[in-house]
Amino acid sequence: MIVVVIGVSASGKSTLGKALAAVLGWEFIDGDDFHPPGNVAKMRRGVPLNDADRAPWLVDLNRRIMQVDEAGEDAVLACSALKKHYRDMLRGGIRDIRFVYLCGDTERIRARIRGRQDHFMPAGLLDSQIAALEPPDNAVLVRIDLSTKQQITEVLQALALDSDT
Repeated sequence: MIVVVIGVSASGKSTLGKALAAVLGWEFIDGDDFHPPGNVAKMRRGVPLNDADRAPWLVDLNRRIMQVDEAGEDAVLACSALKKHYRDMLRGGIRDIRFVYLCGDTERIRARIRGRQDHFMPAGLLDSQIAALEPPDNAVLVRIDLSTKQQITEVLQALALDSDT
């Protein structure tokens, strides 16, 4: 199974993804690590990515999770996957993929993004992500105001997964 933790920047995707993967004993893949240098530079300049910018990134992410799937392994991927089309690109060829959508108060997210250090995504781009967001159908909805432990419990229950711990 591939579990994709999605949401806007600073919603907690990497935090939940790493913790969930650790609890399950699965590989964690951070979508941010796959952005090409041009995308990172563009975001650092405060310029939102467009569909053309994101397409090669999504293809690379799909290729990576396909490797995991073809090996019969499981993984958790943290990836914004803001639009249905992006999620469809990730889904291509994957036998069992589930989406977990981190959602919540925009002001809480805004405060988180302003407090981050050493991340290429500036706070000024949050509004463009919110505007681009197409909330998913058939995803596990997880509130950002819950603790990571509570979020993990919700995901495990919703996906009927057993942790290794």
